[in-house]
Amino acid sequence: MTTNGSDSAAKPPAKDPWDLPDVSGLTVGVLGGTGPQGRGLAHRFARAGQRVIIGSRAADRAKSAAEELGHGVEGADNAECARRSDVVIVAVPWDGHAKTLESLRDELVGKLVIDCVNPLGFDKKGAYALKPEEGSAAEQAAALLPDSRVTAAFHHLSAVLLQDESIEEIDTDVLVLGEVRADTDLVQALAGRIPGMRGIFAGRLRNAHQVESLVANLISVNRRYKAHAGLRTTDV
Repeated sequence: MTTNGSDSAAKPPAKDPWDLPDVSGLTVGVLGGTGPQGRGLAHRFARAGQRVIIGSRAADRAKSAAEELGHGVEGADNAECARRSDVVIVAVPWDGHAKTLESLRDELVGKLVIDCVNPLGFDKKGAYALKPEEGSAAEQAAALLPDSRVTAAFHHLSAVLLQDESIEEIDTDVLVLGEVRADTDLVQALAGRIPGMRGIFAGRLRNAHQVESLVANLISVNRRYKAHAGLRTTDV
């Protein structure tokens, strides 16, 4: 006997993990956009056709850096950068991470925030991972920005490669973490705007610590082999 009840209804097909949204119209803000990583990301997104605003504590410094980058990049103080952007990448130094986000809590309400900060220490043996009280930089951001949509990505990219005008493609994957699929899909799609890159979902924010920590290993790789190593995920 068959019925037409909901229990027997066919399940909808699983969502294609590579069916990602169009993000070409989003404005990307980069807090810490005058530092190496921030400048590199701003350069790559602008070069891919994304509208980009870089932020700094000093608007004049941001505007000067934006002029140097070209490709239509704009500069502003951090608060204006956050207000005018749809997506905000946090690329500030770890020691200024909490203070910067606390000061921008209102401007970041409702925004998609992408934290790419790596809490690291350095001594004579090289780089080593730090573990924040919240578990990771991304989890600290989520705690400080309860009304924002916090994700984590872009941790393992070489600032040298990002800023090199002669390099057309950057051969690497970007591990993306977050709590809401719609948000991580947006971040994956943004990563895919940069030629050579893929965004790969890598779990929830509770898994961010090991992703951030892996940068210490990559620094060791780069020093030994005089390289700018990134990551590739196989069989995906």
